[in-house]
Amino acid sequence: MPRILGVDIPNDKRTVISLRYIYGIGPFMADQLCERAGIDPDKRARDLTEDDLAKLAALLDNEYVVEGQLRRQVQQNIARLREIGSYRGLRHRKGLPVRGQRTRTNARTRKGPRKTVAGKKGVKEMR
Repeated sequence: MPRILGVDIPNDKRTVISLRYIYGIGPFMADQLCERAGIDPDKRARDLTEDDLAKLAALLDNEYVVEGQLRRQVQQNIARLREIGSYRGLRHRKGLPVRGQRTRTNARTRKGPRKTVAGKKGVKEMR
């Protein structure tokens, strides 16, 4: 498996698809990288030469924020929102959806499994 920036990219997939396994690289950027490095996007990742891999690594290292650096940046942005006490920061702190989604139903991914609350029993008549 070829290794770029500490990430093993899959052998059997096209280069343009394999590059997406690197955090911060999507379809558009993968196409752009192949074009700028002069690599055929349809070529399989296992067929890349050491020179091709070096070109890709150099491009990513010098011109793009990806992998660990990008993860760190995202975490710092969230920490900043929490510190200043913004609405989005409070939502992050509480573990609720941040971007305006409804929480009355759904939102189970953020809220976790349901916590059942016992219902009230009927009030008995007093004599």
